[in-house]
Amino acid sequence: MPMGYVGKRIARVDSPDKVTGKSIFPADLYFDGMLHAKVLWSEYPHARILGIDASAARAYPGVVAVLTAEDVPVNEYGINIMDQRVLAQDKVRSVGDPVALVIAESERTAGAARRLIVVEYQELPGVFDPREAMAPGAPLVHEEKGTNVLKHFFVRKGDVAAGFAQADVIVEGYYHTPHQEHAYLQPEAGVGLIDEQGRVTVYVAAQWPHDDVHQIAHALNLPETQVRECVTAIGGAFGGREDISLQILVALGAYKTRRPVKLVYTREESIRGHGKRHPFFMRHRTGATRDGLLVAAEIELISDAGAYASTSIPVLANATSFAAGPYQIPNVSIDTYTVYTNNLVTMAMRGFGSTQPPIGYESQMDKLAERLGLDPVEFRARNVLVNGSIAPTGCVMEHGVGMKEALERAAQAAGWQRKSSTWTRPQIAQPKEPNKRLGLGVACSWKNVGYSFGFDDKAGARVELYLGRGGAIERAVVKIGASDVGQGVETALAQIAAETLQVPIDRIEMMLSDTAVVPNAGSSSASRHVFMSGSAVQRACQEALGRLGGQEAGAGQSVVAEYIFRGREAHPTTNFDPVTGLCDPHISYGYVADVALVQVDTETGQAELVKMWAAQDVGRAINPTMIEGQVDGGVLMGQGYALLEEWIQERGYIKTRNFTEYLIPTVLDVPKEIVPIIVEVPDHGGPFGAKGVGEMTTIGVAPAILNAIHDATGVWIEELPASAERIHQALKKKAGK
Repeated sequence: MPMGYVGKRIARVDSPDKVTGKSIFPADLYFDGMLHAKVLWSEYPHARILGIDASAARAYPGVVAVLTAEDVPVNEYGINIMDQRVLAQDKVRSVGDPVALVIAESERTAGAARRLIVVEYQELPGVFDPREAMAPGAPLVHEEKGTNVLKHFFVRKGDVAAGFAQADVIVEGYYHTPHQEHAYLQPEAGVGLIDEQGRVTVYVAAQWPHDDVHQIAHALNLPETQVRECVTAIGGAFGGREDISLQILVALGAYKTRRPVKLVYTREESIRGHGKRHPFFMRHRTGATRDGLLVAAEIELISDAGAYASTSIPVLANATSFAAGPYQIPNVSIDTYTVYTNNLVTMAMRGFGSTQPPIGYESQMDKLAERLGLDPVEFRARNVLVNGSIAPTGCVMEHGVGMKEALERAAQAAGWQRKSSTWTRPQIAQPKEPNKRLGLGVACSWKNVGYSFGFDDKAGARVELYLGRGGAIERAVVKIGASDVGQGVETALAQIAAETLQVPIDRIEMMLSDTAVVPNAGSSSASRHVFMSGSAVQRACQEALGRLGGQEAGAGQSVVAEYIFRGREAHPTTNFDPVTGLCDPHISYGYVADVALVQVDTETGQAELVKMWAAQDVGRAINPTMIEGQVDGGVLMGQGYALLEEWIQERGYIKTRNFTEYLIPTVLDVPKEIVPIIVEVPDHGGPFGAKGVGEMTTIGVAPAILNAIHDATGVWIEELPASAERIHQALKKKAGK
């Protein structure tokens, strides 16, 4: 009889340990003989290092070592391009650059000694706006590259000039999204040590432990077999733990001292020491015909990479593919750039290039709908991608396209009705206070599942079946290097294994954490683990069952199977064509439709998210409860991005240094109601038809809120956050004051 674990509301397998406090986070770790480390950070956004005098720090009682660039065997790292230094060498390019590492018998001693290090700098002119950094003669962040432009992508589809000639209505807009801090609960912490086999071992919260091993081994000039990473419990990530932060520093400390070395960042150091969401500057020109069909889009995107490459190129590639939205547009011209500056490095953050573009393309959709006299849902319904549509990058959307279903489900839930084949919005009862106005805003958005543009995305899983009486599966051990960063992947993979093996879920044991034991499953990013790692687990289980069926099985015996699932098995992807930029970029997609009910105080400009209807096409809901939890968290993060969060650097110096200066939503900001709507349009490349959902829950929230603000007040907000001051200024301008 089928167990039916897929689609079931199973309690998360890690909940008991987290609720009871048994879960071990890296800051909780202690080892005998452990030393403590502190980082000396750069004083300037851009400067040459003329000398470092650490003699007083080294002589300070209790100090074991002070490490600088000359102590690093291979002083470079980077998740895509190795343009970062473990410890700054010759010059600093941002205030987030580590310059020295002090290692002492206590944390207090390390902190006191750090203050004794004297660094002589020659300050250099910097660049802090990517648009200015592109100009001829701008100061160069990396002189050897000869330019600050890290990457330029383009797409040319159809004939844009002819498309605009057909348009009855053309709208333009210029949009800006800011840096955003990941703001996870647990600041970075880690311990490096030499294990019993002589391996450099790092205990840390990480999203891609196997890639960390690759970068640590490179920096220490060691074989990867001599490096190991163990992932502890993780107090949030959102992309901020995909890159190296302190992993190499604690590994270097242990490698040099041969003792355990612990490093724990303060909140201020965390904000300084890891990258941020990319700011984008977005120019749009979009045309449509009188009957409500899109005919042309011309788009320019410029993103701020900060001082180092990190993931700026793949983030930009994703943004390029999503720039025009999930719509059928026959004529498209897109140019995108990511540019070095002397700001903090920017990197992966929930959405990875799909969060910023909807601020532009969804504002354009509402502007067009208003000019055409069409309901915003109706206008979108006429243009959204469906099975067989041609995407803006020129590829055929073959199957599993759930955009229209998500839009219809969200609209219906929010009160839209379809009359005479046309969508009609509900009437809103306005507040009695004359200065309060309610508005409804709609947004569609889409995001990739898995790594894209021809990248060989893969995930490996090992399944060990231990047999009892009569050959029945008594215990199944699933080994896979998939970090659970709070999204519940451990539970989802256990459900997939239980469903495939047809055994009770309490017989499934998950092992995720130790790179010396588990296969590489890739990063906890790109909303990929259910699709990629779930497929690996499913197929490893199927192979194990096949082997079990082919042998005489008895008590005490075991069966082992491994499987490496590659994304191209589900759908091969291609890179941008060098002439046209056209491509088939992504393995799979998730589709989102959000409707926001927002109240605006027209006297103060204060906007409040009252209610959100959030429809997510997840392909197949492995665990509906976990999806609903993702929706709740994603809406709150998107709400912060839309209304509240403004991470500020001025001329490269950080002004929002902690959570008293950088505001994030609290429980008091949660909307009165969040309505999660699970849409299931399966992608048969994923396990049981599942796609991904972790990042998609955030990407449409901010544009829906901005469109609701316009519906309530008549003003367009084209820069985030839509703060009370910004809305108030827009209202004054509209009133001619």
